[in-house]
Amino acid sequence: MFNYPGRKTILCIDDDDGMLRYQEALFERRGYKVLTAASARQGLRIAAVCSVAAVVVDYHMPEMNGHEVATEIKRLTPQIPIVIVSSDDALPEPALNVVDAFVSKNEAPAARCR
Repeated sequence: MFNYPGRKTILCIDDDDGMLRYQEALFERRGYKVLTAASARQGLRIAAVCSVAAVVVDYHMPEMNGHEVATEIKRLTPQIPIVIVSSDDALPEPALNVVDAFVSKNEAPAARCR
């Protein structure tokens, strides 16, 4: 298992490279170590071998959606907080029941910081 002493690690999973770079810069500026995955399967592989403090996952991805990814990560390590992000304003209830938080990409940035 890989650990980064002294820094909490966040895993960001998104098939949009621009969003991954944004999240990486945002969290690194706040002192986090950031691991990124450009696909659901890559994210699951990283989550299985790396100790992470939290996961941020996109809902809409080609091979598996964020709900499926979150379900598998929670099965492996139920204590890891998972935030799901989406361009949708709402998600199906089953997806919301698996994750710890939901953020719509359509929200104004100021609203996300509260």
